[in-house]
Amino acid sequence: METKNFNIETSESIIAWTGRKVTGFHNGTIAIKSGWLIVNEGIITGGKFIIDTTSIKDLDISDPDTYAKFIAHLASDDFFSSEKFPEAVFEIVSAAAETEAEYAILGNLTIKDITNPVSFKVTAFVEGDIIKAAGKITIDRTKYNMIFRSGNFFEKLGDTLIYNDFDLDVSILAKEANV
Repeated sequence: METKNFNIETSESIIAWTGRKVTGFHNGTIAIKSGWLIVNEGIITGGKFIIDTTSIKDLDISDPDTYAKFIAHLASDDFFSSEKFPEAVFEIVSAAAETEAEYAILGNLTIKDITNPVSFKVTAFVEGDIIKAAGKITIDRTKYNMIFRSGNFFEKLGDTLIYNDFDLDVSILAKEANV
């Protein structure tokens, strides 16, 4: 059995996020700081990546003042507490190959020092010394003490309610580590 390590190319990998509220949504990006994948006999078997919570960006707000306030709010204790917790971590617990390019991933996601299991599907291609992988993770933010305007914790929010689930669309390019 041949096991290979692949380093995530952070400049060519990204996480796109979408958060929804009653009156619409916001979307943006957040950077992957570092990470790796483990491949055994051509099949992904493990990995880990570090998310830089200080890098969060919004893509739908064009007014500079509104943008600055919104990003500051996402970095605040209402959401990511980026000053106290500048990193979030995702670690693969198991990766089951369902087809040649599709995997069922089970992992642990840690945000604000709170860890919860998450599962999702990934499409991944291992081509020689390169891996391209993409998947969508749906996260319940309240499990990470992000309860701001959550209907589970506050009443009479009306059109200010923010839905608990947000999506992370992860796109990774990884290259085989030089041994």
